[in-house]
Amino acid sequence: MFNKNNAFIRPFVKWAGGKRQLIGEIQKQMPAHFNTYYEPFVGGGAVLFSIKPKHAVINDFNTQLINTYNAVMNNPEQLLAELSLHEQQNSKEHYYEVRAYDRDGTIDHLSSTQLAARMIYLNKTGFNGLFRVNSKNQINVPYGFYKHPAIVNESVINADSSYLNWANIKILSGDFEDAVRDVKRHDFVYFDPPYAPITSDSESFVSYTLNGFNEDSQVRLHDVVVRLAKLGAYVMVSNSDVPFIRDLYSDFASGIHSVQASRNINANAAGRGKVGEVIICTYPSDGE
Repeated sequence: MFNKNNAFIRPFVKWAGGKRQLIGEIQKQMPAHFNTYYEPFVGGGAVLFSIKPKHAVINDFNTQLINTYNAVMNNPEQLLAELSLHEQQNSKEHYYEVRAYDRDGTIDHLSSTQLAARMIYLNKTGFNGLFRVNSKNQINVPYGFYKHPAIVNESVINADSSYLNWANIKILSGDFEDAVRDVKRHDFVYFDPPYAPITSDSESFVSYTLNGFNEDSQVRLHDVVVRLAKLGAYVMVSNSDVPFIRDLYSDFASGIHSVQASRNINANAAGRGKVGEVIICTYPSDGE
């Protein structure tokens, strides 16, 4: 029987810009009641696994990530078996051999579950938990040299699988705008896009898919937010607390809330630590 209070229902991957530390702030600003939950940039799923909605649509442009969600939901036992094989062989040499699957053609011969296991293994053992690809869409994160990486997290994967099967969840992979085409009045949409850069040379986490999320993408997202708000949906957006974002969402100025977050996943140690972020709501924070 599914236990919604299972503490092991939590992200099964580390993810740049993950929201686990801001869950309290996000929940405080959420509407009190809503119908279907939409998360078009689901990433590691910290918000999804925290609020555990019964009806949801999740999406990410990262097809490898979405394939992994499907494997967690549909084939947890086989996924854990594949992860155990990686755990037994884990080393710098094995890491780079597995990472090279998208360079030597091996990736074309893997099953969907093997692809998911590869992603989790590289995520848990790669440097700082990054998922980063080069211009050829090849993972290029170096080995992390962790003593005891949590490669086979049986409790988490089984708990997440149980939740995903209990809930009525549609899992998509594509553009964020396509993911919200069916949004209706009183649905709740949470957008957590790749953030606008804090400075012109800062790492803004846009390389987790081959296609970066640029200024035009931020403007297009704002336009989608406006459209959904006019439909009567509750829309929340997370982003960097920078003038560009505040100006872009000035039509929702009363719904801009400042928060502080620790950014720990950054290739540059100087880029870690407390950073200013905003949570933007198109509705009063009590959801009325």
